Amino acid sequence: MGHLIGEFDCKLDTKGRMVLPAALKRQMPEVEQHGLVINRGFEKHLVIYPRGEWDKITNKLAKLNQYVARNRKFIRDFTRGATELALDSAGRVLLPKSLLEYGGIETEIVLSCQFNKIEVWSKDAYNKLWEDEEDDDFAALAEEVMGGGNLDMEDDG
Repeated sequence: MGHLIGEFDCKLDTKGRMVLPAALKRQMPEVEQHGLVINRGFEKHLVIYPRGEWDKITNKLAKLNQYVARNRKFIRDFTRGATELALDSAGRVLLPKSLLEYGGIETEIVLSCQFNKIEVWSKDAYNKLWEDEEDDDFAALAEEVMGGGNLDMEDDG
């Protein structure tokens, strides 16, 4: 799978279902066969992974030493609420109520693609990210993050 691209405004119906945008669905042709996994993000949002990407992450987690308390805590926190999602015949997925509550999500959402995953934000919270941005000098941030020795320059492709 290549990296996912795009930002999509969506609405949940009264049952908490979301139609997966066609442009996003085209980027994940395996989704109908293998499904998706949703879990809590590091901030107050949700994250959707194609099943193959979720399996790669959980395979890494399975290699952590489970006799180390911090490892166990991270695994619990990361997988808490993780739920398989399947598209119905109308191309919708039902988002779990407990996860919607965690993300403060009611009706309007933004799907923001981030390489191998899709962040799911309440539209208000997503817009607030940009309003609250203290470091609005994107060029300086780019130099700090991309200009130094922060990158693994090996080509994975």
